[in-house]
Amino acid sequence: MKVARLVAFVGLLLVLVGVDAFLIEPDWIEVTHHRVVAPLSSPLKIAHLSDLHTYGLGRREQRMFALLAEEQPDVIVITGDSIFDGGSPSIFTQLDPQPKRAGKPTHNPEFKTFDERYRRCGEVLRQLHAPLGVWLVKGNWEHYHRVRDERAYYKAAGIRFLLNSAAELCPGVWILGLDDAMVGSPDLLATLEGVPPDAFKIALFHAPAYFDRIAGQCNLALAGHTHGGQVYLPFLTPLWLPSGCGDFLAGWYAKQGSHMYVSRGLGTSMLSVRFLCRPELAFITVGK
Repeated sequence: MKVARLVAFVGLLLVLVGVDAFLIEPDWIEVTHHRVVAPLSSPLKIAHLSDLHTYGLGRREQRMFALLAEEQPDVIVITGDSIFDGGSPSIFTQLDPQPKRAGKPTHNPEFKTFDERYRRCGEVLRQLHAPLGVWLVKGNWEHYHRVRDERAYYKAAGIRFLLNSAAELCPGVWILGLDDAMVGSPDLLATLEGVPPDAFKIALFHAPAYFDRIAGQCNLALAGHTHGGQVYLPFLTPLWLPSGCGDFLAGWYAKQGSHMYVSRGLGTSMLSVRFLCRPELAFITVGK
């Protein structure tokens, strides 16, 4: 009898874990707030989005929009992997929200076409707005499957696309956007050309291992790519991490006077699963 009860308990526990990991956590966005001390004339509130892996306007995306509206950031930055990567989509996005015939939603047959994935991604990007703009760098998935005329694509979506380039965000603050180091060609020297040495520099890149290269060359670095491991089992190392993570997983890191924040990201890769590792929308306020 005791064995039967134990088996029943373990079975119930596994069911609850599965419900959480596949149905709850993938769309349960955690908002995190952070502060970086810097000699700016006025505070700068940054919304850091990463690894959207979006296939359109699903429940997760709608929640993200609502959180951004509540927080009212000055600027939104996106550190790569915005398109759906072809893994297992969330059940809340894999169904066509506008089926061609009446009745229950049907599975969208266009999941395998990257033109459609970019179209759906554009629908999400066009709804992002901030006073100082929405800035984006590419991740590895934008390299694996390139969109036609990427600069025109992002411009049409209202996105300020940075590829080994920099721009003045506000007086005394410059934003640096570098290509993905894992599969692209980041060029730090070209990116820094024309940037005042005494400016507060915010560097955006996808895979966090690049921090070892850029540390000391920027004040604040923002990256993603790791998904925080997606599945966290206490006392164990992450079950899965992509290459390009280096020694970085999630949260804050410091080196040579530079500070980097690695986001757990908003989407999922390979499987639509998260456990003890909720999707993250980070707000970082820079100022005195």
